[in-house]
Amino acid sequence: AKMGLAPRKIKLAPWRAFLKAKDACSGDLDIAVVGKYVSLPDAYLSINEALVAAGIAAGRHVNVHLIDGEELTDKNAEKALGAMDGILVPGGFGARAFEGKIAAARYARENNVPFLGICLGLQAAVCSFARDVCGLEGATSAEFADAAPEGTPLVIDLMPEQEDVEDKGGTMRLGKYPCTVLPGTKMAECYGQSEIWERHRHRYEFNNDYRQEMQDAGLVISGTSPDGRLVETVELPGRDFHLGAQFHPEFKSRPNRAHPLFKGFIAAALKFKKGKMGH
Repeated sequence: AKMGLAPRKIKLAPWRAFLKAKDACSGDLDIAVVGKYVSLPDAYLSINEALVAAGIAAGRHVNVHLIDGEELTDKNAEKALGAMDGILVPGGFGARAFEGKIAAARYARENNVPFLGICLGLQAAVCSFARDVCGLEGATSAEFADAAPEGTPLVIDLMPEQEDVEDKGGTMRLGKYPCTVLPGTKMAECYGQSEIWERHRHRYEFNNDYRQEMQDAGLVISGTSPDGRLVETVELPGRDFHLGAQFHPEFKSRPNRAHPLFKGFIAAALKFKKGKMGH
């Protein structure tokens, strides 16, 4: 009243329905989030909440297990990830834990565990695919080129418009952009539409110099910018869920409106868990 705003009724029905669905959840799903800020769980709060919301939509409790990407290797991946029903690799900046994120993507791909890679998580999945399937030894991102031997394939590169930028502060691809979805893909199945809008926060992109080679090896580019120039999502065919997104779907998730990609990921994790249990 003091602000001169007219009172209006708040529609509580959707929230009551959400709480009812939350209380009705039964059974658990164990999802690994492989990052580098494991001592700061709030760093992945949006990811965790998006997973929980998608779990509630599927009638399941989601247990999020933060796995330290700095400690993860091919040798200990089975021990760290073997009990998980799904593996998510979130975004982040810097080389720390990147090799662990690649190991997580590799473990998911080789063991057919549902996988969702977000931003740097997509880049880790692309590097893993480039190394293991395309034979591009040591393939990495231009972000980490200084630490790589000369001639290392940089399958993730600085966006062309970033190359002459000195001040990194306000230069990244930031905000909401359209994405064209390829029909017949997991992306199309999850969204049910041919154009979507998602939020971005990144400076590096899939390097188109390797685009044809990776597609020939089986990588599906399922989402691009409307002009086809920028790769927005990649996935592996013949899988229940192995998908990387350059954007941040967690930014558009809501408690009572779970995000389509998280719902697809959780549905695949549920199917995977049932398969492990033999029914």
